[in-house]
Amino acid sequence: MCKIFLFDALREATDEEMERDSSVFVLGEDVGHYGGSYKVTKNLHVKYGDLRVLDTPIAENSFMGMAIGAAMTGLRPIVEGMNMSFLLLAFNQISNNAGMLHYTSGGNFKIPLVVRGPGGVGRQLGAEHSQRLEAYFQSIPGLKIVACSTPYNAKGLLKSAIRDDNPVIFFEHVLLYNLKENLPKTEYFIPLDKAELVRRGSDVTIVTYSRMRHHVMQAVDILIADNYDPEVLDLISLKPIDIKSIVTSLSKTNRLLIVEECMKTGGIGAEIIAQINDNYFDLLDSPVVRLSSQDIPTPYNGNLENATVVNPKQIVDSVRTLLS
Repeated sequence: MCKIFLFDALREATDEEMERDSSVFVLGEDVGHYGGSYKVTKNLHVKYGDLRVLDTPIAENSFMGMAIGAAMTGLRPIVEGMNMSFLLLAFNQISNNAGMLHYTSGGNFKIPLVVRGPGGVGRQLGAEHSQRLEAYFQSIPGLKIVACSTPYNAKGLLKSAIRDDNPVIFFEHVLLYNLKENLPKTEYFIPLDKAELVRRGSDVTIVTYSRMRHHVMQAVDILIADNYDPEVLDLISLKPIDIKSIVTSLSKTNRLLIVEECMKTGGIGAEIIAQINDNYFDLLDSPVVRLSSQDIPTPYNGNLENATVVNPKQIVDSVRTLLS
């Protein structure tokens, strides 16, 4: 076992897959000599050269299109978005090309593409650098979407994503890169379509993902001290949503709390509620509660920024209300 940072776990996954398969390459802004905006690709250009760790111009639509074309011809590109917010500039390429080409080509082309990078609400990064794009991409057919939350699942998920023959949007949270965890020295993979059961419990099911997993676990410590017994699921897969794992837990607890950093309107939580109400309404002993970010641009002011994001106290209060 070796204790490493989350950004190093992602770097290890990239390095191992590039060493194993010469068709894997990285491209994006400052991924080469600078080492990536959060050092996920640090020194990889020394080992693999400037063509396999390719610095691109600041033109997201152009290099995304280039990556998709490379995937069509048999390569396995990893695109780093310097900030996932900037991928809105490549939305057409991701939607109409990456998501649809396997279908529109009659199955003649595969698109083994990973698009990864930092996102979420950081610390005073401003509205345009604090986007949560998971809901933007969630409705696009043909994409897989995952959100890592620990160094362990970050490495296993990225290795699986690189080997997958479908386009994968891989969300990393800007405030989780410095998390440290012991990782096995042996190779491992994590499936792209399964939620992780973080804690078993019997009173209420709490579904979350990405940075909110850690806010939930802070709240859980308080709830356990008050003799509550929550079950916690980390979604990991945002598309497809592992509704089976949610239902398995809900069959036991009959109460559901969703905690997300995504905006409330049209967010991941909204999709879960729709699926539960459509197909599993009889399992509920009370309405589903959803804690989401405010439907406003993220303020630059630190106090206002904090007020837009779900905090552990809100989670504790919501569980107490659900179980009262």
